[in-house]
Amino acid sequence: QRILILVLAATSEVHSFTGVGSQKFASLSRGCSERLASTADVNIELNPLVASVKISKTVEVFSLVKEMEAAGDIVTSLCVGEPDFPPPKAVLNAAMDAIQNGATRYTAVTGTADLRNAISDDLKNRKGVYYPPTDIVVGNGAKQCVYQGVLATCGPGDEVLIPAPFWPSYPEMVALAGATPVIMNTKKEDGYLVTPEALESALTEKTKLIIFCNPSNPTGGVHSMQRLQEIAQVLEKYPKCLVLADEIYERLVYEGTCESFASVPGMYDRTMTVNGFSKSHAMTGMRLGYLAAPTKLSKACTTIQSQLTSCAGSISQAAGVAALTQVSEEEMKQNVEIMRGKRNFVLSELATMEGVTLDSPPSGAFYVLPDL
Repeated sequence: QRILILVLAATSEVHSFTGVGSQKFASLSRGCSERLASTADVNIELNPLVASVKISKTVEVFSLVKEMEAAGDIVTSLCVGEPDFPPPKAVLNAAMDAIQNGATRYTAVTGTADLRNAISDDLKNRKGVYYPPTDIVVGNGAKQCVYQGVLATCGPGDEVLIPAPFWPSYPEMVALAGATPVIMNTKKEDGYLVTPEALESALTEKTKLIIFCNPSNPTGGVHSMQRLQEIAQVLEKYPKCLVLADEIYERLVYEGTCESFASVPGMYDRTMTVNGFSKSHAMTGMRLGYLAAPTKLSKACTTIQSQLTSCAGSISQAAGVAALTQVSEEEMKQNVEIMRGKRNFVLSELATMEGVTLDSPPSGAFYVLPDL
């Protein structure tokens, strides 16, 4: 009845609850009750794909955290990959300016020209790989970009290679695309990094894509340029195998450097590079990421996104431009040093725990994978 009252109040013809109005309300109430009763007989059949996909455990635990906090509980949450410092002031100011200046309309599906130009320049200057702005697709977080990359390239009969340990969403995205996830185990003694030998033994003629997360979630391992070149030599034997390089953590590296897989000789034409702003600039709630790929792949992802979400938020995009053009390298390095201190603290505490070992301390990201 409360719902009906709201519906009636929203119509252009509002009657008092006396006379004719009350009769109409009673009639509506009876009709609603009859419809509610009949729903018990409805046979709702879901898409079979739903049964093949598991709910994100990260999101599930995070929802529980929020419920507990709403109930007044004090919760220390370790479930979501999220920096605990705020975005840079330049990012926040740009978002506020965008709101006040009216930048609240739809943008092009692939993102504003300003943001795509900034991304193109950043990849060229920092990572040594050039994508023209027209080959960059800005999405609502890197997660969307990963899924669209999978959806654009893989389908029934295709296999997608996922090195383990892995981010739990990877195989579920593959299943949603109708393809088959194939888990490739890595070894503790190798630092849970992909080796050319393990890759060679896992690849088949059905392998359409490998999802390569570097730095790794959840180990924090970073593959060196030499290792990337060794991986590339194996992939050269499989010309149909594409690479989705998830490099969302590449700004958070504590030893050495993290090179872009697309910069490895011979790999550019088969690589989709995914990155974003959530981890590097603490912009998790702004939901802003991007995919950069050769034209045929980027156009396919654009087509998919045009029918799913259209553009990313205009305000977030304005903040993204500021992140790449106004935040200094010095400020970014300071954030890395803060995270390095946190990493070292966690490692020192784990070292005091009986029965806990850590053979491969993380060189990047903000995860640690101890052996229990």
